[in-house]
Amino acid sequence: MRIAVLVPCYNEEAAVATVVTDFRKVLPSAEIYVYDNNSKDRTAQVAREAGAEVRSERRQGKGHVVRRMFADIDADIYVLVDGDATYDAPSAAAMIEMLVNDRLDMVVGLRVDQVRSAYRPGHRAGNWMLTNFLSAVFGQAFKDILSGYRVFSRRFVKSFPVLSDGFEIETELTVHALELALPVAEVETPYYARPEGSFSKLNTWRDGFRILGTILKLYRSEKPLRFFSAIGIFLALVSIGLAIPVLITYLEQGIVPRLPTAVLSMGLMIVAMLSVSSGLVLDTVTRGRREMKLLAYLSQPPVRGN
Repeated sequence: MRIAVLVPCYNEEAAVATVVTDFRKVLPSAEIYVYDNNSKDRTAQVAREAGAEVRSERRQGKGHVVRRMFADIDADIYVLVDGDATYDAPSAAAMIEMLVNDRLDMVVGLRVDQVRSAYRPGHRAGNWMLTNFLSAVFGQAFKDILSGYRVFSRRFVKSFPVLSDGFEIETELTVHALELALPVAEVETPYYARPEGSFSKLNTWRDGFRILGTILKLYRSEKPLRFFSAIGIFLALVSIGLAIPVLITYLEQGIVPRLPTAVLSMGLMIVAMLSVSSGLVLDTVTRGRREMKLLAYLSQPPVRGN
């Protein structure tokens, strides 16, 4: 089987050589591709000297890089890993073995930090909240939705429409698997601190809000009936709450002294009905999109062992 190791990088001069060397030892037959995303240091040169095939993506953001990698690289199994040397290369062999033997489409590396400094408290808390929120929306399947260490089948990669630009890509990968009910699994993998001279590009609050926004957008696009029905029910309840005093006054006195309130109540009820109707229409559209994704997925051959 053709195995491709995909390493998106931005200013990882201090760590990328270690990543390439470690994965070369574990997967000697694999092709290792390092995609440089406008690095301002010697990332590309160091990766090339370490033996990787180096390519570039000019549009800034991990989502753009992953989109380019998935489109360009042709393989049977894909290993996606960050270029910061925090993930355990030997775990790749077990992840690939599970993918092949269990005929899965994605295996996620569940991070188990080896030192306290490897996983900042803010990131840990944010990951826990986002994981639980995603589980409540799309169903329980993962414990670490933000892991950058994943193994994919060709079926998954070639049927996955990458829409994210940045670090929200991990969330989008997870939702794609849950949406199509694809066979997936998680494997515990050691998670290490960055080597000296390597610095994280993540911002806990900014990227956390971006990922939360991505989940809400995906919920709106993948579960439109629930999304717009919730809005419709809320508006309908507000409308009823405003209408009750007006109705009581009318029944008691035969007049409507608060005409603006009555008009507002009617308007909110109309908007509520339109919201539910929009959800019904979009739910039909979403079902058609899901069928197209499944057809694209089924058009690719499954993973077969040697």
